[in-house]
Amino acid sequence: MELEDTANSLANGLIEIGLSTGDRVVIMLPNCLNIAISMAAVAKAGGIIVPVSARLTGQEIKYLIDDSNPFAVIYSPDCRDVIKDLSAAKNFIKITTNVALKNEISLNQIISNRTSKPPHLSGKQNEEALLCYTSGTTGEPKGVISTHQNIIFGQCWLGALEWELHSTDRMLCITPMAHRIGIARLAGCFSLGSTLIIQEKFDPLMTIDLIEKENITHLGVVPTIVRMLLPQMEKYPAKCKTLKGILATGESFPIILKKRLFTALPDLQLYSFYSQTEAGLVSCLKPEQQETHPDSIGLPANGVEIRIVDRNLKDVPVESTGEMLVRCGKPGEATVMKRYFNRPDDTDAAFVDGWLRTGDLGRRDKDGYFYFVDRLKDMIISGGLNIYSREVEIALESYPGISEAAVIGVPDSLFGETVMAFLTCKELTSPPSNKELALHCQKLIASYKKPRHIHFLDQLPRNRNGKIAKAELRTLSEEVLDL
Repeated sequence: MELEDTANSLANGLIEIGLSTGDRVVIMLPNCLNIAISMAAVAKAGGIIVPVSARLTGQEIKYLIDDSNPFAVIYSPDCRDVIKDLSAAKNFIKITTNVALKNEISLNQIISNRTSKPPHLSGKQNEEALLCYTSGTTGEPKGVISTHQNIIFGQCWLGALEWELHSTDRMLCITPMAHRIGIARLAGCFSLGSTLIIQEKFDPLMTIDLIEKENITHLGVVPTIVRMLLPQMEKYPAKCKTLKGILATGESFPIILKKRLFTALPDLQLYSFYSQTEAGLVSCLKPEQQETHPDSIGLPANGVEIRIVDRNLKDVPVESTGEMLVRCGKPGEATVMKRYFNRPDDTDAAFVDGWLRTGDLGRRDKDGYFYFVDRLKDMIISGGLNIYSREVEIALESYPGISEAAVIGVPDSLFGETVMAFLTCKELTSPPSNKELALHCQKLIASYKKPRHIHFLDQLPRNRNGKIAKAELRTLSEEVLDL
């Protein structure tokens, strides 16, 4: 009730300072109670939530703020310098979670003395609720618009049906709430009336202690989190006695990891599922299917249809590989996004007769189970976070003396995948060191996107069309890294 009242007060305060229906509000906060209050308040006020990770560089944050053109930005004090620089060029209201300085408003100032009754929105209600950014094939982020129906359908209806969640469950949010996986946990608990415990900063031992202390029943994670938690789960299985289920997405869940998890916690129920920012929940492999189809991404979620098509968008036979297309009602009605923000051409290209093109390659077996094969776009998933190769390549090629860069994902025991870069140099007496290139990249892209492995070549391999042959680079990476 306290959260409801505070969110209502903040929503009313946002409306009083000028928020109109459909306005965007950037929320750039770490995991904390204020991020939950802010997201709820923006939605109640008829605005659109724009979550932005504080882990991004100033340049990346600038792009997202420029593109979303927000009414306001809500941020923590450690982001003050970045926001100060941006606000000089953009006319948005600066809202801090701490004591306000010049040209700032604090959250408490907006909440204070405002009614805690739900805000009254005059005129047509705004169906759009969330603007999450993903990356395109060029590495340029695109904003994905999700509706209130998307959230309710995906997190309430499917949460209950696919993951068997109830109002009595206690979910621990470990992943950043500025990312879609964290937002989903918050929306799910709002929709189902269950309890959410927010972990401010992930630490494996602290997580195990929280599971015991708070009687946690479910975790929403990426497999990398499980890799980090497993040593503690194996050491202290009794602390996880209340843990009933894990919801895992973000990358394929390795079979060897499943075996270790089930050995440590034999009664645990694992729901591994395939999802996208644009598509929402697509398919789910349920606990009883983990042993019978361990490498599958499961069956289509309730109400979701999946097709596997060739380059001409024609259905392919069973067991054949092709691009996965997804449909669930009309765009914006159920799981699939409504549109890309301010990108009508990209929206038109993403849909074919109502089907969303996922850009991912998959196959279907004779029993109807689906399998993730590869990505049409050169995306790398490291620790559940998407990294597009082109944005890393652009950062590397901006270093003086680097002629060309080609980036691929290579296996990593902790993060699932990590970034490997192949580079050519322009008449340099000696190539730059890995440390020099890493420091250069950190100025342009988030730290987790920088290459972990770097290999220099005289020239990059190309196919007959002159395009870089990344398949050859993947083969070469196995030799270089002795995979």
